[in-house]
Order: sequence, then C-alpha cells, then structure tokens
Amino acid sequence: MSETRYINPYTDFGFKKLFGTEMNKDLLISFLNALFNNSKKEIEDVQYLNSEHLGDGYGDRRAIFDVYCMTKDGGRFIVEMQKAEQQYFKDRSLYYSTFAIREQAPKGKEWDYHLEDVYAVGILNFRFSEEEYPADRYRHEIKLKDDDDNHVFYEKLTFVYLEMPKFNKSEDELDTMFDKWMFVLRNLSRLLDRPKALQERVFKKLFEQAEIAQYTPEERREYEASVKDYWDYYSTMKTATDKARTEEKTEIARKMKVDGMPTDIIAKYTGLTINEIEKL
Repeated sequence: MSETRYINPYTDFGFKKLFGTEMNKDLLISFLNALFNNSKKEIEDVQYLNSEHLGDGYGDRRAIFDVYCMTKDGGRFIVEMQKAEQQYFKDRSLYYSTFAIREQAPKGKEWDYHLEDVYAVGILNFRFSEEEYPADRYRHEIKLKDDDDNHVFYEKLTFVYLEMPKFNKSEDELDTMFDKWMFVLRNLSRLLDRPKALQERVFKKLFEQAEIAQYTPEERREYEASVKDYWDYYSTMKTATDKARTEEKTEIARKMKVDGMPTDIIAKYTGLTINEIEKL
C-alpha cells in the first residue's frame, strides 16, 4: 500500500469504485463506448441495476455481478472482472447472461417475447488456451451464429472478452480510446503518475478517483481488505494450477520411466529433478 499510488482495478473494491458508482458512471460509459468503438450506437447514459439476482424459485443459485446497468434504449450490460481462470468460466458467463434475459419478462402481463440487447463483458486476468486464439488477439466478440454459412443468427446477445495479459502496448503505441482504456486497466496500480498519452478529461477524473491518498480511513481499510482477498484468491488458484501441472509432469515421467528412457532425458523434458524421478 505504501508503495502504490493508485488502486488495483482487479480488486473488487477497485473495480466497483471506478465503474460501479453513480458518481463515476461517466468512466463506465467511456469504457463501454471505447470497447464497442461505434459498432453500436453511442451510449449516452446508463442506469445502474441491482447487481444481486436470485433464481426463480426457492433454493435457486444466485448471481452477483460486478457491474450491471441499462442504457436509455433498454440494453443491458453485465461487466465482470475475472481474476483467474475457472474450469467452467464460459458456462458461468452464459449462466449469468440468462438473468438479464429472464428479468425482461413482465410479471402478470401478456408478452410477445420481445427482448432488448444483452451484453456480457468479461475483463479477464488470464489467457484462453493457445489453441483457441492467436497470441496477438486479445478482444473477442461472440454471438450466436449459423454453422453452415456463419451468419449471425441472433443479434441481441453478445459476449465480449478481453484477455488482459495479452495487451502489451507501450504508452507511445496508444492510438485509440480502446487502447488507452486497456492500458489503464492493465497498468493502473503500477503507475506513479498519469501518462502524457492519457490527457482526455475522463482519464483525469479516473486517476483522481483511483488515488489512494484521497480515500477516507474507512475506504482505505476496505481497499486493503480487498487487496488481501485478491492476493489470497490468486495464490489459491496458482497453487491449484501448479499442483495440477506437477501431477501431470509426474505422470508423464512415470510413463517414460516404464518405457526405459534414461533418467537425464526424463528430467530434461519434464523439469523434474533426478531425485524426484528416481523415487517414482
């Protein structure tokens, strides 16, 4: 904390402070407009909606969104900061989108099933598998498409995922507002001052809102707790991932040993030590 000037937007407190409050909704609007880059009509205003949703019946699983809002024309935006990869991340993303769909059904009235647009935005602090996307693609926009001719079958449900670890542009390479927002999200907690490339008014406000020194003692405590939760979660996920990789390498080494391969070759290709291999 003493060495950091600006909050980490990957923490729950940091993300909701910058994008989930009425006072800072202009930051969210700017980010969403940059994200879609005029592929849809420009968003002028948003209304924050209840971010906690229950299922239709007793005992149904609930969903808690990081940010959930609606535009003037009724379009819904779910914006989630995903700290680490989960086994069923895509399933979770699809499941969350259903709440924004189902709540549009009026209660006790006739309805023709007309729906407004739903956008699920995932800011990911991890990469998809190398087989899924090339290393130079970090923004992905997904819709329901027809397998035969690849035309968009349904326009009103859109998933946008940002693979943040892939974004490595320097300050001198920031050409668009989208570039600038990606740079801010990727680097905010590591910066000591607002970069010269980020002179727009919206970024001036963002850096003011992100500066830890101007928080109240209570806000600082909340942020410190959020940072601790972030690193505890990251550590837990990393430990689980490392354990799985070690078990996989151990199994490969065991099979290589059964096949009679030399210990030094097994060590070279699995990364295990000679002592670890001899104990198998």
